[in-house]
Amino acid sequence: MKKNRMQKGVLLMIVVFFTFSIHAQVTFHVSPRGNDSNSGTAAQPLASLLGARNAIRAYKKEHSAAVPFVVSIADGSYSMNETFVLTPKDGGTPEHPIVYKAEKGAKPIFSGGEKISGFKVNENGVWEVKIPESSRYNWRFQQLYVNAKRATLARTPNTGFLKIEGVQETVWEKGTGRTAKKAQQVLMLQNKQLTALEELSGAERELLRFRTYHKWDFTIRHLDEVVVTADSIALVTSGQGMKPWNPIKKGGRLVLENYAAALDTAGEWFLNTEGVLFYKPLAGQTPENTEVIAPVLESLVAVEGDSAQNNFVEHISFEGLAFTHCHYRIPPSGFEPNQAAIAINAAVMLNGARHINFLNCEISFTGQHALWFGEGCSQSSVTHSYLHELGGGGIYLGSKAALEGAGHTQYIKLHNNIIQTGGQEFPPAVGIWVGHSSDNEITNNDIANFYYTGISIGWVWGYAPSLSKRNKVAYNRIHHIGWDLLSDMAAVYTLGASEGTVINNNIIHDIHAYSYGGWGLYTDEGSSGIVMENNLVYNTKTGGFHQHYGKENVIRNNVFAYAKMYQLQCTRVEEHRSFDFTNNIIVFKEGMVLQGAWNTIDIEMDYNMYWNSSATAYDFNGASFKKWQQTGHDAHSFVGNPNFRDAPSFDFRLKNKKAIAKINFTPIDYSKIRVYWSDLWLQKAVLPTQITDDFKKAVAKNMNPAPQ
Repeated sequence: MKKNRMQKGVLLMIVVFFTFSIHAQVTFHVSPRGNDSNSGTAAQPLASLLGARNAIRAYKKEHSAAVPFVVSIADGSYSMNETFVLTPKDGGTPEHPIVYKAEKGAKPIFSGGEKISGFKVNENGVWEVKIPESSRYNWRFQQLYVNAKRATLARTPNTGFLKIEGVQETVWEKGTGRTAKKAQQVLMLQNKQLTALEELSGAERELLRFRTYHKWDFTIRHLDEVVVTADSIALVTSGQGMKPWNPIKKGGRLVLENYAAALDTAGEWFLNTEGVLFYKPLAGQTPENTEVIAPVLESLVAVEGDSAQNNFVEHISFEGLAFTHCHYRIPPSGFEPNQAAIAINAAVMLNGARHINFLNCEISFTGQHALWFGEGCSQSSVTHSYLHELGGGGIYLGSKAALEGAGHTQYIKLHNNIIQTGGQEFPPAVGIWVGHSSDNEITNNDIANFYYTGISIGWVWGYAPSLSKRNKVAYNRIHHIGWDLLSDMAAVYTLGASEGTVINNNIIHDIHAYSYGGWGLYTDEGSSGIVMENNLVYNTKTGGFHQHYGKENVIRNNVFAYAKMYQLQCTRVEEHRSFDFTNNIIVFKEGMVLQGAWNTIDIEMDYNMYWNSSATAYDFNGASFKKWQQTGHDAHSFVGNPNFRDAPSFDFRLKNKKAIAKINFTPIDYSKIRVYWSDLWLQKAVLPTQITDDFKKAVAKNMNPAPQ
């Protein structure tokens, strides 16, 4: 017996030792003071992410036993000479994952830019420096960052817009689609302080371009010719034909940029054809106290699996890392209008990726979107990460094309992130975009300061099959969206059949638009099977809720407050149940209660409460409340005070439940609707006062424009 026990004990030790050996963690160290020819120990660290990746590759090649890897990264700044690319051979397994993480207390920053120094101040007070030729890039960068701020490319006018006096289009090649394959457009402007355009050389004209804003989109184009007369200027450009549903029109807004004569205001910059960079400094800036960074890399991180071949990059985590300064190069063809700016790429781009997680990371100062889980991504997450100062959008999920099977992107969790100040280069970009992607969870995020939409879900117009199903959008704060730049937009925007999608327990406020639109919740073309409940929506332009057209949506137990023009809108009448609107509270002080096709659309509408906090007028699509009830809607609804603590000051907690009991309204717990972590994290979610004040001024100016 004793011998058997000894044999068992030895066997157990062998098993434990063997198990420990299999699962022993291998750690490589990375430091700004390292060298990629080092071994990667703490005493001899590597210098880059690429060096660590290559060390892991070498270890895997030399050792047969699988082990988990940790890349421990020291504090400091790292200049990236090339994109950090991960392929299937760089992935881990469930038992042996690979983690790229900051050392405890460290915040390593990986920059795709390069500092520019050697500025001289010319006789006009403008800084200038000759950019040397480089094997890394040809220095035709199109973004510039000065003292951790996005500098303004030289533009005219410095604020506001030029007015388009007329547009002519000549179709050169029709093609088979609704949009001409190739066409020429001529945009007419008044000649006011634009005579400098006549003096541009051919090379300078190649740099000159315009931006024009129309409905929910915008266009960037270079110019074929500039025709200047005493009275007008004709901007001649060519590319795709204008989209018939969203063309550039007379009265539209336009900005000219990227030419030397426009460099006339502090904070502007320009890079001429000879490679000389000019910068007009802000007050207090000197070449000695100013950091100027030009972005170089057009991609910072690329995870490149192949879902079509079932060859995925898997089980990799990034923890505590910051990625910054990524360049987007506008092609010679410019930027043709496309909704949500889906034609541009992302600084961190993933395809064919599974079990890839970002925790406590940061992405900033990009020319394009921050992060995109593209084709064939699943079981991945972005948590407690800070995405800000973005040329495009925040996080994009899925593909523009409907890819099924291994190519379908699904089961991505976006939780407790702050996504702020986007669309700086491409205003149609959104905070979070979900295309052909399903079963995603978007929870407890703070999304703010975008020009088009906070969260966009779905990528099918109408009732064609859609892969965007069962997406959950909950406990998010979405605010200060739209400004007065684009139209036809919302805090939460949906498209197509989305059965199982739930949008609940979100706080949405300060949503505005240039013209029509500026809604809180917006079910657009073909939106179907969506439940929107327990949301608080206030301070919108044209309604807390609007349905263009869709099928069998449910809008219940929401608070819609203080829209400026209409509280609720609906548009298209169809031969099916469009939506149910029940158990909601509508509070307002101006504008109509209902506007649109409410009298004829197929809906169930009942058990709602309406309260005008400033007057006794109630306009239900041109009728009184009593007349409205005679249409058969809102039979059990009533006009009354819901007894919020201080609705005019946006405190929508209830004093008591007496009034809301009449409509079976369930109180919303607002305390859970936010990001959470440390006090510092909560403070990051607070927009600077300058932004919120400027938003208020833009709204006021838009609602009360100065006489022409």
